[in-house]
Amino acid sequence: MNEDKKQAILSAVESHDTVIISRHKRPDGDAVGSTMGLAALLRASFPEKRVFLDNEDHSEYVAFLGDEGPKPSEEDYKNALVIVVDTGTLDRISNPRAVSGDMLVKIDHHIDAKPYGDVSWVEDWRSSACEMIVDFFKTFEDRLTLDRTAATALYAGMVTDSGRFRYDGTGPDTLRLAAVLLERNIDLDRLYAHLYIDDYNVTIFNAKLTEQIQRTEHGVAWLYVDRATRIESGLSLEEASNVVSLMDSIRGSLIWLAFIENDDDSIRVRLRSRFTEVESLARNYHGGGHAQASGATVYSEEEVRALIADADLMLKTYKQSHPEDF
Repeated sequence: MNEDKKQAILSAVESHDTVIISRHKRPDGDAVGSTMGLAALLRASFPEKRVFLDNEDHSEYVAFLGDEGPKPSEEDYKNALVIVVDTGTLDRISNPRAVSGDMLVKIDHHIDAKPYGDVSWVEDWRSSACEMIVDFFKTFEDRLTLDRTAATALYAGMVTDSGRFRYDGTGPDTLRLAAVLLERNIDLDRLYAHLYIDDYNVTIFNAKLTEQIQRTEHGVAWLYVDRATRIESGLSLEEASNVVSLMDSIRGSLIWLAFIENDDDSIRVRLRSRFTEVESLARNYHGGGHAQASGATVYSEEEVRALIADADLMLKTYKQSHPEDF
C-alpha cells in the first residue's frame, strides 16, 4: 500500500548525501524509536551518507536507546533531505530548522489534519510510526539493511505505542512486522525491563494518585497532577503524564483524561478512550492525534472544566447509542 509514496521516499534518500531526521515535541517511545530506528536503518543501508537526528527535547523514558549524536550545522541543511516522523503538524516538530532543507518528507500515522511536506506518507490506521518504518524496510528489503540496533529502537516504539499490542490499530500486519524485528535477536528481557520497571518514587506516586481519580456523571475518569505534587515526588513531566494508564481498566469509563501542569503554566492533557473516539475533542483544545489516543493543551481551570464537561457529554451520547458497550 502507498507504494508510490515509499518509492518516492527511497528515491529521495538515494539522491541526497545528507539526511536529517526529526520528530514531535515531548517525544514518546514511538517518536524516539521511529527516528532512531530510521536513522540506524539508513546508516546501515547507506554508509556513505551523512545521517543526523535533530531535535530540541528528549525523552528519559527511552534514553536507554542511546544518544542522538551530533547535530547538523546550518550548512548541512542546504542540500539535505529532512524526514519528519510521527508528527501530524508543522508546529509540533521538535526542530524549527526542519523546513530549511532541500526537501521535506512526512512519515506519520496520525490523522492528517494539516498536511505538509514535499512527500507525505500517512497511514492513520497503523499502530505506530515504527510499524511504518518496518513496512518501509520490508518493501525494499533487497536494497536496505536492518540491523539489531535499528530493530531494537523500532520494536521499543512499536510495543509502547500499541500498548503491548492491545490498542486499536493493532492488526495482523502489526504482528507480522514485529516478527521481522524479533528475527534480529532483540534482547527482550532488557528492553522490557527498561520500559516497564518503575522507580520506587513512581510507584508511590501512582498509588497516591489512584486514590484521587474522579468520575463524571456519565463515567469519564480523570486525574489532575499539579506542578508542586510532581516536583515533590521527583518526577519528570513525562513520568507524571503516564498516570493516564492508571484509569485504563475502569468499567464504564470509556473515556479517561490526565491533566498535568507544565512548567510554563500550560496544562498538558492526555486523552484516551475505548470504543468511542476522542480525537475530535482534542482538536477543540489545541491538540489532536489518534481516534482513541490524543493529546491537547489547556491554559486555565475554566478550560479544564470545559474539556471534562465536553467529554462527559460525548460519553453520554455514545452510551445512549451503544448501551451494550462497557
